[in-house]
Amino acid sequence: MKKIVSSVLAVSMALSLAACGSTADTSSEASSASTGSSTSSAATGETAASGTYTGTPIKLGGIGPTTGSTAVYGTAVMNAEELAVNEINEANGSPVFEWKFEDDENDAEKSVNAYNNLKDWGMQVLAGPVTTTPSVAVASETVNDNLFMLTPSASSVSVIQNDAADAGTARGNVFQICFTDPNQGVASADYIADNGLATKIGVIYDSSDAYSSGIYEKFQAEAETKGLEIVAAEAFTADNKTDLSIQVTKCQEAGAELVFLPIYYQEASQILIAADSIGYEPQFFGCDGMDGILAIEGFDTSLAEGLMLLTPFAADAADEKTQAFVAAYEAAYGETPNQFAADAYDVVYSIYEAVLASGVNGDMDASEICDALKTQFTSMTFDGLTGTGMTWDATGAVSKEPKAVVIENGAYAAM
Repeated sequence: MKKIVSSVLAVSMALSLAACGSTADTSSEASSASTGSSTSSAATGETAASGTYTGTPIKLGGIGPTTGSTAVYGTAVMNAEELAVNEINEANGSPVFEWKFEDDENDAEKSVNAYNNLKDWGMQVLAGPVTTTPSVAVASETVNDNLFMLTPSASSVSVIQNDAADAGTARGNVFQICFTDPNQGVASADYIADNGLATKIGVIYDSSDAYSSGIYEKFQAEAETKGLEIVAAEAFTADNKTDLSIQVTKCQEAGAELVFLPIYYQEASQILIAADSIGYEPQFFGCDGMDGILAIEGFDTSLAEGLMLLTPFAADAADEKTQAFVAAYEAAYGETPNQFAADAYDVVYSIYEAVLASGVNGDMDASEICDALKTQFTSMTFDGLTGTGMTWDATGAVSKEPKAVVIENGAYAAM
C-alpha cells in the first residue's frame, strides 16, 4: 500500500494559518421561516450569540458550484448554509435571515452573473463564493458595491487583495474563514523537512489554477530554505488534465521519494491510479483540496488508504459541537459533512454573531451593513466548528488552528 502523507503542523510550529455565462436555471432559496429539517443552534452546539434579533430579516446570498466537477464542494456549502440559517431563525423565534443560493458551476463569468442575480433579489451580505477563481471575480464586484463578502473556502490571497492599480492591498470588505494558500505551502515544506519525511521531492500542480499555483509557489521557496531538493516540478492545466500519467512517470524517473500534491481531489485520484499502475510507491503529501476524494464515483478508495490532509474539521471528532453538527447534517441531507460544510456553517454563524454585536438590520442598505461588519469582524473573536478563538486582521485573513485527518478503512478519522 502506498504511504500518503499530508500537510499537518508540527507541535512546535508557531505559524498561524489564515484561511484553503448564465447561472443555473434552479437556485436554492430558504425563506425566513425554518423548514423544519434541522435542529436548533443550541442542539448543534454552535456558538450562541447573545441577544435576540428583532429587525427586518437580512438577505443573505450564497454562491457555489452545485453542478459540475466541483459540485461536492458547492453542495456541501449550500447544505450547511441552509442548515445554519434554519437553525438561527428557529432559535431566534423570528426570522434573522432570508437566504438564496446560486449555482456558478465553478466558472468565474457564471459566478459574476449569479452575484448580479442575487443583487437583483436584494442581497445585503454574501456567504461565498466557494472556489478561488470565481471568488476573485466576484470579490472585485463586491468592492465596487461595498458589499460584505465572507468566503468559506476560497483560500488564495488574491481573493482578499485588490487586483487593479492598487494590486496587493487589501480589498477591505472581503474576508476568508479558510486557511490561505501561502501558509499551506510554507507549512507543508516545514513539516516535510522538520520530520525528515524525504529530501527528494516531486511536485504535481495545476499551473492554471490560483489555488494550486499559489501553494506551490510558497512551497518551492520554503523548500529551498529547508534544504529540500525539488527533483521534478510537473505542471498541468485545466485544458490538459485528462491524463496525468506523464507527470507521475517523470517524478518516478527523477527519484522523488515524496510527491507533493497541492491540487484538488479529482486530479489527485488520477495520480494515485497512475502511480499504482506503474508500481510507483512514494509518499504522497496533500493539502485541504484533497477533501472529497472518497466521494468520487467509481474511484477505488483503497488507493487513498492512509491519506492524510490538513483540514479545519474532522467529522468523527469527539467534541459535542462536532458530533451535534454531524448528526443534524446527516439527518437533513443523508450524508456526512466535509470540511467545506463545516466552514460554510461557521460563515453563517460568524455573520450572525457579528450582526447581533454590531446592531445592523435588514432596513439598512448593503453598504451600511458592510461598514459595520468590517469593523466587527476585525475586533471580535469567534468560536466555531473549524476553530476556537478565530480572529481576523484588516486584510480579511483569519487566524485559527488546523487539524489533520487520515483515511482509515475508507473513512476520515481524526489524528
